[in-house]
Amino acid sequence: MTSFLTRRAILGTALAASAIGGVRVSPARAASPLRIGTTAGPVGQTLDVAAKLAKAQGQSVEIIEFTDWVTPNEAVATGSLDANLFQHVPFLTSAIKARGYALVPVAPAIILPVGLFSKSVKRLEDVPKGASVAIANDPVNAARGLHLLEKAGLLSLKPGLGDAVTVADVVQNPKGLRILELDAAQLPRVLDDVALAQISFTYLIASGGDPKTALITDGAGDRHYTLSFVARPDNRDDPRLTAFIATYRSPEVKQFLLDRYGGFLEPAW
Repeated sequence: MTSFLTRRAILGTALAASAIGGVRVSPARAASPLRIGTTAGPVGQTLDVAAKLAKAQGQSVEIIEFTDWVTPNEAVATGSLDANLFQHVPFLTSAIKARGYALVPVAPAIILPVGLFSKSVKRLEDVPKGASVAIANDPVNAARGLHLLEKAGLLSLKPGLGDAVTVADVVQNPKGLRILELDAAQLPRVLDDVALAQISFTYLIASGGDPKTALITDGAGDRHYTLSFVARPDNRDDPRLTAFIATYRSPEVKQFLLDRYGGFLEPAW
């Protein structure tokens, strides 16, 4: 399993024996930094902004970046982290089903689109017959990629399957596209080898890509794919987490999203 990419601590004066959101915090727990897992790129950057705001308010927060979409849930489930922010609820639901995690969504944060990108094709109608197309290989995001290909008019799927749709449910593929399922983090790196790739803006921006070059996206306004803070059930009401989420969902972070990403990422509060 891929380990931490970086560890960044944003430390301030401990909230010892103080109250956050009307709930009293024990001195020992208040002195312990809140530890949030995330992925490199835009999500981690928004957390950095919020952590600096929290520091100014006297809260200690540590942001830990991962290079994959499995370890952040493992770390929260085992208690190494207090919470994470990197996934939408459909992905969390699939992870719980597959791995038996005791995890719950706590609060919505941002909507982060997925797009189809290409180095060789300028228009979707110019995708050649028999071309290779890369999508994510985890079940929910593979379904998201297939729905995006359908939205692009490149194939048709069995109706009504939603997040459960798979490559086996492609009913029309007029161009005979060869669909490759790869780890989501690797998708920006295969653009030299495929005609199209489904890329999350998380990995696109982290790899230096430009969201404006997307041939099509599934739209920032699709709240089905809202990224949410996730914690263990016994930790979801931790006053430190409650306080930090309130800081995250602030006008300052919202303005950062607008200034830095120009509307490509949408706040969900």
